[in-house]
Amino acid sequence: MSVHRSIRVHGARVNNLKDVRVEIPKHQLTVFTGVSGSGKSSLVFGTIAAESQRLINETYSAFVQGFMPTLARPDVDVLEGLTTAIIVDQERMGSDPRSTVGTATDANAMLRILFSRLGDPHIGSPQAYSFNVASISGAGAVTLEKGGITTKERRSFSITGGMCPRCEGRGNVNDFDLTQLYDETKSINDGAISIPGYSMEGWMGRIFRGCGFFAVDKPIGKFTKRELHDLLYKEPTKIKVDGINLTYTGLIPGIQKSFLSKDVDAMQPHIRAFVERVITFTVCPECDGTRLAEHARASKIKGVSIADACEMQISDLAEWVRGLDEPSVAPLLEKLRHTLESFVEIGLGYLSLNRPAGTLSGGEAQRTKMIRHLGSALTDVTYVFDEPTIGLHPHDIQRMNELLLRLRDKGNTVLVVEHKPEAIAIADRVVDLGPGAGTAGGEICFEGTVEGLRASGTITGRHLDDRSSVKPSVRPGKGNLEIRGASTHNLQGVDVDIPLGVLVVVTGVAGSGKSSLIHGSVAKRDGVVAIDQTAIRGSRRSNPATYTGLLEPIRKAFAKVNGVKPALFSANSEGACPTCKGAGVIYMDLGIMAGVSTPCEECEGKRFEASVLEYKLGGKDISEVLAMPVTEAEAFFAAGDAKLPAAHTILKRLADVGLGYLTLGQPLTTLSGGERQRIKLATRMGDKGGVYILDEPTTGLHLADVEQLLGLLDRLVDAGKSVIVIEHHQAVMAHADWIIDLGPGAGHDGGRIVFEGTPEALVKDGSTLTGQHLAEYVS
Repeated sequence: MSVHRSIRVHGARVNNLKDVRVEIPKHQLTVFTGVSGSGKSSLVFGTIAAESQRLINETYSAFVQGFMPTLARPDVDVLEGLTTAIIVDQERMGSDPRSTVGTATDANAMLRILFSRLGDPHIGSPQAYSFNVASISGAGAVTLEKGGITTKERRSFSITGGMCPRCEGRGNVNDFDLTQLYDETKSINDGAISIPGYSMEGWMGRIFRGCGFFAVDKPIGKFTKRELHDLLYKEPTKIKVDGINLTYTGLIPGIQKSFLSKDVDAMQPHIRAFVERVITFTVCPECDGTRLAEHARASKIKGVSIADACEMQISDLAEWVRGLDEPSVAPLLEKLRHTLESFVEIGLGYLSLNRPAGTLSGGEAQRTKMIRHLGSALTDVTYVFDEPTIGLHPHDIQRMNELLLRLRDKGNTVLVVEHKPEAIAIADRVVDLGPGAGTAGGEICFEGTVEGLRASGTITGRHLDDRSSVKPSVRPGKGNLEIRGASTHNLQGVDVDIPLGVLVVVTGVAGSGKSSLIHGSVAKRDGVVAIDQTAIRGSRRSNPATYTGLLEPIRKAFAKVNGVKPALFSANSEGACPTCKGAGVIYMDLGIMAGVSTPCEECEGKRFEASVLEYKLGGKDISEVLAMPVTEAEAFFAAGDAKLPAAHTILKRLADVGLGYLTLGQPLTTLSGGERQRIKLATRMGDKGGVYILDEPTTGLHLADVEQLLGLLDRLVDAGKSVIVIEHHQAVMAHADWIIDLGPGAGHDGGRIVFEGTPEALVKDGSTLTGQHLAEYVS
């Protein structure tokens, strides 16, 4: 029997793991630690959780498996003693504008059923209360074949949905700011149109001059109604210019097709800036932002409509549901009450159900996903958490720890990947990976108790008891950034002056209004570079070199030295190996089974055509350059034949954020969450701006890497930049020149400034939660 008391992993080689062998005791809380990129996620998520999910999927019929994601078996020799794994990762929730906290957690579904049973007046099925279902009706003849005879019958149908017809259930309507599209004092020939890509030199110029719908030499302000309509709104129309067949499209349909149909995150920065300038979102005047049609808002229970219920703070809504005593829907009320109380218990009682899911921070999204597991009666399950303390104030970490211990005490195995000492402290067992990151990691450095880890001398052990001291002297500010009457989300008319030219840390419990204040009132100003928490997207073809724009100067340098064109040095363009089309591997799709990828035999995984590899720069070919780690490449492009200042600058930034070990050509899909965030940080560092906003930059960072991050922030400030950091990490607070603390609580109990001043003054003040935890930390 003792065989099944642990999860046994032998010979794990996923990503950078080096034949890892580990036994994880069941029914205990095991924490996995190690620097970012050391292989924690590869072991926990890529090996144990992935295989558990794959085995469960295999128990379904081939038909059902066809609808599920296909998972390959992880590269591991032995995996025994697995139990069902429930994964709670830190992926942000989808940013679909129709997805809200209520729809993502099924709370809305239960509310809709409740209103369809008890709402007065009764308007129909639960669909009638859904902002994702449009009202529709129709009638007509249908042709039926019965017993070899074809007959026609008249049928009619109608569906009552709850979608607001004006905004189609989005809650806001978008309008174009025409002043951003063109300058009406100029003519089209004089360059009146200011849309990226619409220059009069190219094809667009020929189309505008030859279409004949308006005069190109007349200022746009003097156009007739007809001409202005044709310029802005004309649907695609075939025209002939100089004997060539072309299509003319009005500016607005053109923008909708070329820019608005794309994902905002996938746009190039200058196009994203244009879209943000030109499109204004205003609250829908018909439904007042509730997304619901008139009839759905009119049906009420005890004077409360479903729109009011979704608008309430969840803690208040839970109170309202508790007051409903209706035996006919008792099981439904019980389940709804439990879901809402779980929100409050996990510290998300300050949200409302109509909050768009895409606006939740990483930590909030992760805790929202936990809700469905809190009251589950399942036991003997393996729960896998990826940094559950992200976005949590030290005050809230205690609560999260209690939840993890409760899940364990119910008879489950809990595996947690974590960096925060307060969360590591509750582990029954610690597995420390390392010693370094990337190729220098992937081994187990320590297994045992937290006490053992402290004494072990590993990087994690040495840094576990790190305590910063508060800065004895702080830098003086150089002027202020004024915010007056900020009232985004839960902010209660906040007035605050943020000092410039120093390191400012904005802190407060989760939900106190930090992001609302900074992203709502500062991020949109000119000269501000805001680096938020959104994950970077990338296919297996994208790598650090392509994402950071590093490949551009390298390709040009190769082309210049060898007298050929730059496109040859791109694996996504002309230089690609013809067999694998530059992917380096060949994929075989096996339907319901996981696909198989084998290295391309033609290019041996190098991704380039053989002839391209004969061109050298500084004695190396392009595939050798992409195989270099950042630190080696930084030295390579710094001097000698390969001296390339443009590439060296980007590589220096990557090394500054602690990614010196990454190879330039490593696919982005294989990077950990912390690594992706730092690549984004390094890329945005090059943006022109005087004020940098960083949203929780310590996410996914090991205690040892936090020191390096603080050094980077200091260098930015010393270079004359102003840095504003939204952060919960006490080491960052202690390092600040100025702290702005929001609170005192979350939701409508927050949204006020409870302290502004130096870290030293905050510790002395001791009246705020942040002050108390910081005082404990620095003592």
